[in-house]
Amino acid sequence: MAGHLSKLVSFQLSRPQSDKDEPRVGRLTFKGRSPIDTPHYVAVSSRGAVPHLSQDMMRDNTSIRALYTAVEDSSSYWSPQVIEKSSHQSQVPPAFNFPASPDESPLRKFIALQKDVLLILGTRRIPPLPCAASSTSSAISIITSLGFGMLEYTDYAEAIQKLRPDIALGMGDVLFGHKPGVKRKEAMGDRTLAWLKELISAMENEEDGTPRTALFAPILPIETEQQTYYLHALQDELKDSVSGLVLYDSASVDAIPESLRGLPRLSLGDATSPHKLLDAMALGIDAFTVPFITDATDAGIALDFSFPAHSDTNLEKRLSLGIDMWSSTFVNDVSPLLTDCECYTCKNHHRAFVQHLLNAKEMLGWVLLQLHNHHIVDGFFAGARNSIHNGSFKGDRAMFKKTYAALPAKTGQGPRVRGYQFRSEGKGGPRKNPIAYRPLDDGNKELAKVILPSPDDDAENLEQQRFPEKVK
Repeated sequence: MAGHLSKLVSFQLSRPQSDKDEPRVGRLTFKGRSPIDTPHYVAVSSRGAVPHLSQDMMRDNTSIRALYTAVEDSSSYWSPQVIEKSSHQSQVPPAFNFPASPDESPLRKFIALQKDVLLILGTRRIPPLPCAASSTSSAISIITSLGFGMLEYTDYAEAIQKLRPDIALGMGDVLFGHKPGVKRKEAMGDRTLAWLKELISAMENEEDGTPRTALFAPILPIETEQQTYYLHALQDELKDSVSGLVLYDSASVDAIPESLRGLPRLSLGDATSPHKLLDAMALGIDAFTVPFITDATDAGIALDFSFPAHSDTNLEKRLSLGIDMWSSTFVNDVSPLLTDCECYTCKNHHRAFVQHLLNAKEMLGWVLLQLHNHHIVDGFFAGARNSIHNGSFKGDRAMFKKTYAALPAKTGQGPRVRGYQFRSEGKGGPRKNPIAYRPLDDGNKELAKVILPSPDDDAENLEQQRFPEKVK
């Protein structure tokens, strides 16, 4: 498999680390895709598309070079026996049978992703929400639009074989929302190693013997001592089968074995601000999923920062990282979001228009903000690469932190959030959405309050809530 992988993906450092705690620049190349200069970001998708952007809009008006999509967020093309646990268990996921030539990815065609964008498939969405259930020796718990479920490693391997993404992330036994205990930490490494071996075996056993997908192995967010056996196996037995590494915590870079330090490193979502991104770059992380781009867009915020920071050194207070476009001060403002910005939005529209769209709840408002925000982050990473290459990153990073504070507080109501994007509050928790309908009840001849059932409601409880007059 190693020989085939070398033809698929390569990673070359133009400025290697002289020390493990220094930033680095390089180039990630995958056969048939646009090369990616690192450090860079990987766009986060929802249902196979960047939120608020159609695929043609992304192609024509952004510089996105890589897209992350998750099995957890993909009930429309993922195996129903994993997610639904219903009578439709014999149904074949539509993407599995989507027409594609032998050298094409059915998943890429299914989501209409352009050919030059690197397609990455992982298990959980970014950022993941804590699950009520615990992982087992053969599966991890996930949250889908249809409820809680378990993702078996065998099903994940099957999906990789049939959907053929460019890069697949190994399934890691990782907890979200709380810290694992000592015994759980020991199990995390053993389970991740077993799943990785099975995944490698499944990928090697393709009919023509040629893997179409490169594999990134997890580095777990626990102490090095707690995953020593896994790390030794990774560098001794599995090194030739792994094309890169995926980290859930940037600080875990210290656990990477010396023989694997030349591999590309992808960090999943722990960089929640530009300051955190710079901290992770300083540790030698090469690629990032950056969920705060869409978070800012949803909040109606236009990002406003650059790296290196261009500002007056005599600032009385630090600058905001963005502009709240809900503000009524922009009602008659016909200037672009940023005067020196070259994005599609700033070149074609003005602040008053975007402010009007947001207040009118027109989806175009979030589309225009998403285009602008991705452009700002593109410029941020380009500046970081130049700074590292020129040897001025340390000073530029310190100046950025002195110049910029945080994003402004959200003041407006963003687009609707799906139910599975909320944290589970457990039995008796508050309902997230208000009741929308109050239909006539023929038996009562009055307007009856409709109670929407939840998984924790039983029949008797629902009956009492719907018709309290019948309760003796």
